[in-house]
Amino acid sequence: MAIGLQEALSEDHLRSRISQVEYLGSKLLKAGIPIQTPVGGHAVFVDARKIFPDIKPENFPAQVLCNALYLESGVRATEIGSLMMGRDPISGQQEPSLFELMRLTIPRRTYTNSHIDYVADSLIDVVKNADILKPIYFKYEPKILRQFTAHFREIDR
Repeated sequence: MAIGLQEALSEDHLRSRISQVEYLGSKLLKAGIPIQTPVGGHAVFVDARKIFPDIKPENFPAQVLCNALYLESGVRATEIGSLMMGRDPISGQQEPSLFELMRLTIPRRTYTNSHIDYVADSLIDVVKNADILKPIYFKYEPKILRQFTAHFREIDR
């Protein structure tokens, strides 16, 4: 932890980290992948709603994208959207999120640009086949922290 705190203050380290995130973002933009811009210093956020405009928030478009990327490449990403939003505590209805994003976080001092190329190429391949990916629904929905332990099933579009 101490090393991480020291590196967080190093301008050389920050420049390197930010340049990797920018590199991933530029590769995705060149391929037509919709991302939030400008990219941040730690992650690229992919707009799953634009990739899957016909998948409803209650069928978790960003989680569909995360799942497909993992199956394609072993790359883990995080859903930032309706799955994370949860249900209305009174009505029990799924809360739609304002955004349906997949977060591609770049770990500190871990990836080379070849790794970043692999992530980008894998996601580009997934998005090329987005029309065959299916919405999902809960097979098992835990009450707490469902985004970490839920089980899903695909449904036909």
